[in-house]
Amino acid sequence: MKNLILKIKDLKHEYISYQDEDEKGTVVHAVDGVSLDVQRGQFIAILGHNGSGKSSLAKHLNGLLVPSEGTVFVENMDTKDPKNMLDIRQSVGIVFQNPDNQIVGSIVEEDVGFGPENIGIPTDEIWERVSRVLEGVGMHAYRKSSPNNLSGGQKQRVAIAGIMAMEPECIVLDEPTAMLDPKGRQDVLNLVKRLNQEKKITIILITHNMDEVLPADQVFVMNQGKVTMSGTPKEVFYHVDELKKLGLEVPFATDLAYELRKEGIELSPDIISKKELVEELCQYV
Repeated sequence: MKNLILKIKDLKHEYISYQDEDEKGTVVHAVDGVSLDVQRGQFIAILGHNGSGKSSLAKHLNGLLVPSEGTVFVENMDTKDPKNMLDIRQSVGIVFQNPDNQIVGSIVEEDVGFGPENIGIPTDEIWERVSRVLEGVGMHAYRKSSPNNLSGGQKQRVAIAGIMAMEPECIVLDEPTAMLDPKGRQDVLNLVKRLNQEKKITIILITHNMDEVLPADQVFVMNQGKVTMSGTPKEVFYHVDELKKLGLEVPFATDLAYELRKEGIELSPDIISKKELVEELCQYV
C-alpha cells in the first residue's frame, strides 16, 4: 500500500429515509459494496447521475461520513477511528458544489487562512501559505476583497485555495462546476489540472459532466450505489449505449462519432475529443 493514498474495501453506507407517515422508514443503500484504490498523484473521476451515490462516496474520503460496513483507509489510517480524524482531514480536503457553503471569512485572505489556523499552523507560515496559494489560483489581487463581491468562479477558486492552504495530499471536488458559467467552469478545470500536473496533488473529481473527465487517469461510473464501470476515459466512453441507459451523456465528439458509425462511416470506436474526431474526418476530405 506504499503508493496508495486511498484504499476503499467493500464500502457500504446506509441511512433511514422517512416519508409521509412511514414510522419504520426505508433503508437506503447510498453506497453499496464499493471497492477501489487510488494511487498517489492520480487524477480520478467519479461519474454518475443524481442519486447514484457519488457524493455520499466523496464524504467518506475524509471522514465526513463513516462506513456502515467495509473500510476506508486514507494514508493507511482507518476513517472509523476517531483518533485519525484530524490527520485524515489534513490529508484529504473537499471542495463542495456551492462555494458559499464553504467560505466563512469576511475577506478573501482571512477565509483562506481559516483552515491552517484551525490545525495550529504558526501565524507567519499561515500568511505565507495564504499569499502563495492565492497567487497559485490567480486570486492574489482580490485578497482584501469581500467574497460577496466575487463571481461564482472566483468564489470557487477561493474555496480551492482554502483547501490548498492546508497542504493536503489529495483534493476531492464534488461537482465543483455545477453552479458556474462556462468561463468559470473552464477556469476551475484548468486550475484542477494544473494542481495535478504541476503540484502532483491527487485529484478526485465527482461529476456528471462527461467533458470534465477527459483528462482523468481513471474513471469510475456509479449507479444505485455501486461501481458499474471503470477504466480509462477511452475505455469507459467506448460503451455509449450502456452509459446512455444509465442516464448519462457522453462527450460530444464521442456521440457524434457513434452516430456517424451507425450511418456507415468508418471511424475509431474510442474517439473522445473533438481533435481526434476532426483528424479522422479529415481522411474523408
